[in-house]
Amino acid sequence: MVETLFEDMFTVTQKDPDGKKFDRVNRIEARSEQFDMYMLLDVNTEIYPMRVKEKFMMVLASTLNLDGTPDTDYFIQGNKKSLADKFEYVMHGKLYRISEEGSGKHVKANRASDSMSTI
Repeated sequence: MVETLFEDMFTVTQKDPDGKKFDRVNRIEARSEQFDMYMLLDVNTEIYPMRVKEKFMMVLASTLNLDGTPDTDYFIQGNKKSLADKFEYVMHGKLYRISEEGSGKHVKANRASDSMSTI
């Protein structure tokens, strides 16, 4: 069974806080209910529209395989069930932690993990 690394409900608090930068993508600000966490997230709103005050569940997992085995580096279309089947919108890739170091405009993005699935 796949074990999730993080789960929480978020509410969209703002869309494109610094102005719209991409054609099909909106940057949303959201706040979580359980951990009172702040998040900036880029979402392809052309295929998954999101509105301010809308709620969504964020799940982080190290694999989409229901048996917990690691994902392969390629996608094989088929009838195999996965954790993604339980959600409407799934992102897969690298997860970065952004932190400010020092003063001024110095922002650093650290890779938090090699591969995560954001569901």
